[in-house]
Amino acid sequence: MKYITIALFSVFIMSISFAQSKKNVFFDQSTLTDKFHTIDELEDLKKGELVQLYTERTNEIITLLPYLALTNESGVSLSDIGIKESSDNLKVLDKHHEVTTEAFESTSNLISEFIPYADTEKIIWSILYFEEIIKKIRIGVNGNF
Repeated sequence: MKYITIALFSVFIMSISFAQSKKNVFFDQSTLTDKFHTIDELEDLKKGELVQLYTERTNEIITLLPYLALTNESGVSLSDIGIKESSDNLKVLDKHHEVTTEAFESTSNLISEFIPYADTEKIIWSILYFEEIIKKIRIGVNGNF
């Protein structure tokens, strides 16, 4: 079961990376969380489902943080914010996507190995905390932090 989970996370992460590199954007919509949860919803989930949510939220934060000063919106390309789409800049972006994919894989492996040992209530608290961070990131600089 653990190996199937790791394989699914790896495929998910690689598809995210390919989509990012292919479009020459900082990140795309597929990397973003589409649902936030209440504590009651999370308490109804099994630990395996909680670990998956934990992984997804961690990966979104890893994806968004480097670009926070540039954009918090998906699908934004270099030219959209006034950066020249030169071959050097595109190479830097592609290299970052590659490194981020490796970080996702490493982080997902770490999470799938260790987080199941955590208390369920701490996993739930962490997911809620990550979701608050993600909400703040999405509000952006002009939102009321």
